[in-house]
Amino acid sequence: MSDASSSQVWSPSGWKDGQAFDPMSIAEADAGEASSISAARRFILPGVPNAHSHAFQRAMAGMAERLGDPDDSFWTWRERMYAFAALIEPDDLYAIASQLYLEMLEAGYTQVCEFQYLHHAPDGSRYDDPAAMSRALLQAAADVGIGITLLPVLYQTGGFDARPLSARQRRFGCATDEYLGMLQGLREHLAANQRLGLCLHSLRAVPESAMREVLFGRETGMPVHIHIAEQIAEVEECQAVRGQRPVAWLLDHAEVDADWSLVHATHLDELEVIRLARSGATVALCPTTEANLGDGLFPLSAYQSAGGTWSIGSDSHISVSPVEELRWLEYGQRLTQRRRNLASRPDRPSTGEALFAAAWSGGRRSCGLSDDFDSAGGDWLVLDHDAPPLVGAKADDVLDRWIFSGNRPLVREVWTQAQPRVISGRHIHREAVEARFALHMNRLLQRM
Repeated sequence: MSDASSSQVWSPSGWKDGQAFDPMSIAEADAGEASSISAARRFILPGVPNAHSHAFQRAMAGMAERLGDPDDSFWTWRERMYAFAALIEPDDLYAIASQLYLEMLEAGYTQVCEFQYLHHAPDGSRYDDPAAMSRALLQAAADVGIGITLLPVLYQTGGFDARPLSARQRRFGCATDEYLGMLQGLREHLAANQRLGLCLHSLRAVPESAMREVLFGRETGMPVHIHIAEQIAEVEECQAVRGQRPVAWLLDHAEVDADWSLVHATHLDELEVIRLARSGATVALCPTTEANLGDGLFPLSAYQSAGGTWSIGSDSHISVSPVEELRWLEYGQRLTQRRRNLASRPDRPSTGEALFAAAWSGGRRSCGLSDDFDSAGGDWLVLDHDAPPLVGAKADDVLDRWIFSGNRPLVREVWTQAQPRVISGRHIHREAVEARFALHMNRLLQRM
């Protein structure tokens, strides 16, 4: 262990002396920035992957918290979300995503899996560029400096009974050949630190025949994401129409492996927990959104005991904070089991470190990236060791303090591709991005 004045770098095998460690390539920074960064380089962490995002929903965060229906639930929230989605055009999406991705970087996220289903114009008609909405997201990610795994979504039916899409869902819909063509067009125009994955919206929105056609011949290592088992009603409808629970049906009808991320997977029976863990797939958990929507609690303890892999995502972005996702993932388990430190393990007694290690490794896999630490590249964050919650922190408690010591932002610097994105807690383009976001938000609100 190095002395208290030197830098230390977290890796899955433990903290390392960072005295000779230079992940940030600060040679190109000006002298003032280099001095600030060097002084802050005490606790260095690899950037956190955000495994599930619907960028456009950032613009409606906090706007669905008034009771309209006495039985308010995920399904009534979804109708409000559809109404909001109908207002958004490509330039709006660029402004919203830029603001969101900036906030992610300031919070310590350096990669995002973008689950993108706003393909067409609000009335369902096609843009001249069929991938206009997806390209807006790629451009936003490139401009603010976050890595992105773009997941264009296949969405074809309104339920397990194959009913047609509703009027509000038409802009999401793609025929299978149209979807595959969109993927091919996007593949040819990816920038550095950008990847493409396959995405099935859900079992209720993708018929089995379309699922098989899209998955046929997929490249090994290409991420595959799907919403699944988020709501009890979804589980019950799947049982009624397909004769099985959603996760069990998927495991029996697709070659689910380590390339897959199952988003939410909230409602599992005991056998599904074991089978899903053994499949090698990652479960993308979004605790703040799952709580906001009243989804339920994922059986984390049982899943971890079975050897399962998981990641975190901010989903609807009512919170954009890996700290809050990890904190409430642990707290949800504590509330149901009435015990503490449930994510810790014998080899990782620090609950904060156990949560961070699992989220980092699983998140990398959700993004289609290697979780080999040596391939982490230039994505790093530096904690603000001068902040009161970290006074006197040491390597063996700093992650516990970061995650469990309140809501003051403790990320001081963030680097992606060895370039500075956040300095002294602020994104280097914050003013311009926030001004653009405010302009488009005011226009959207006038249309409502």
